[in-house]
Amino acid sequence: MTSLASTIAADLRPIRHSSIPAKLGCALALAALADWLFYGDRIGLSLTLFAIATVLMSMLFNYAVLDLRRAAIGAVILVIGLMLAIEELNTLSFLILVMALAIALLLATNPEATGLAERARALRNFFLFGPFRVFLEALQVFNVSAFTRGIALWLLPAALGAVFVALFAAANPVIEQWVSLLNPNVILEYVSAPRVLFWAMMVALVWPFIHLRWRRRTPVVTDVADAPVPPPLPLVISVEFLGASTILRSLILFNLLFAAQSVLDGLYLWGHVALPANMTYAAYAHRGAYPLIATALLAAAFVLVAMRPGGPAEKSNVIRPLVYLWVGQNVLLVASSILRLDLYVDIYMLTYWRIAAFIWMGLVALGLVLIVARIALNRSNGWLVGANLIALTMVLYTCALVNFDAFIADYNVAHSLEISGKGRSIDDYYLTQLGPQALPAIAKVIPLRSDAKLVNLVGWRDQLVEKQRQDLTWRAWGFRSWRLQRRLDAEATGRSSSQPAG
Repeated sequence: MTSLASTIAADLRPIRHSSIPAKLGCALALAALADWLFYGDRIGLSLTLFAIATVLMSMLFNYAVLDLRRAAIGAVILVIGLMLAIEELNTLSFLILVMALAIALLLATNPEATGLAERARALRNFFLFGPFRVFLEALQVFNVSAFTRGIALWLLPAALGAVFVALFAAANPVIEQWVSLLNPNVILEYVSAPRVLFWAMMVALVWPFIHLRWRRRTPVVTDVADAPVPPPLPLVISVEFLGASTILRSLILFNLLFAAQSVLDGLYLWGHVALPANMTYAAYAHRGAYPLIATALLAAAFVLVAMRPGGPAEKSNVIRPLVYLWVGQNVLLVASSILRLDLYVDIYMLTYWRIAAFIWMGLVALGLVLIVARIALNRSNGWLVGANLIALTMVLYTCALVNFDAFIADYNVAHSLEISGKGRSIDDYYLTQLGPQALPAIAKVIPLRSDAKLVNLVGWRDQLVEKQRQDLTWRAWGFRSWRLQRRLDAEATGRSSSQPAG
């Protein structure tokens, strides 16, 4: 008698490796369905439902070899088998259902089996050897070449995807909670050895129905020795690290990850939907500003490298729309970061670093838009660098004209708890560290202080007044200091005129 291994090997013809992963996924899906229908429960109608699902999956993956006339006969046989299982599921009806399912598939997909002996032999091999094929055929797919190619194609998307997930987790406490569920200890609580064996058994049992492999008649080939011997397949398939296939996989994965983050921001940040328990709105807003900017910068770098002039992805009609979509999502991400920082500033006041963050976020958003312009207009990276340098120069020149000291001081006083009734109390020390330009704002705070705080604030104010007087000397003179002095003099005149005459 032919051994198990030799019989299986004889049945294994060259297979399409690209179809095996999809079929394995289908087998796992059926195993999950079996887990839901059977595991720990009594079996009845659930077996009929599972048989129908198996038939549908089998037809889906074996449609190309269907004989419609014979399939109609097989359908009648299958219905007869199902009727018994629906009426009452017992050992006999179970065996008849399984046999009816196999015979129906044999008739529909194997027209070469015509005689009774051939059909019996085919069914024997199907039941005896079919469940073991899943292991050998899976190993056939995972040869060195395929495995190396798979690593090359997915290494960059998986690595960068993991980085983006880590940044999103740092920026978003909701995503952080989801990532924490990936803890192996949490997963192992829901996994048991019997259940794993059940899944393995179900995958093996449904595999022959999904990946049908009837033994075909093969013509005898003569003069085999004269036939040319094909060269051995290379062990490693050369795949460009940033080829079109890798970039396409990366963009699909990244767009999905960024869409999840954008949906959460749309719900919680823009839509003001109630946050999960034990999570404050301020904490959600605070967590995301800086990590999301790092995410956008990393995304911009990837787009520049992937869409380099003359690269394999630059002219792709599939990749370009995905790049535009991803850049659009990054611009939305920057807008969310700006909103997060604005909400944070409303609570924790304004500082130099927070103003710098606003400006930096605006530059990042502009840089992303310029990247799209470079791709759409087919410009060089030199053009992109020049455009960004021009924008940076204009921003820096404008910033040099802005009186940030006075702006920060006035903003913090106007939005403080003492003035507006919300936010935080004024930090007197930080206010005085802004320099003489904060003197008008300090003048508004002094009437609100008493005791020790008043003494400290007045002492710091006097030091700033002296520094302002030194700034008005001709060697240190500046137009901004001169304007400040005129404002201080006007306010002093206004206060003295408003006081009643003694």
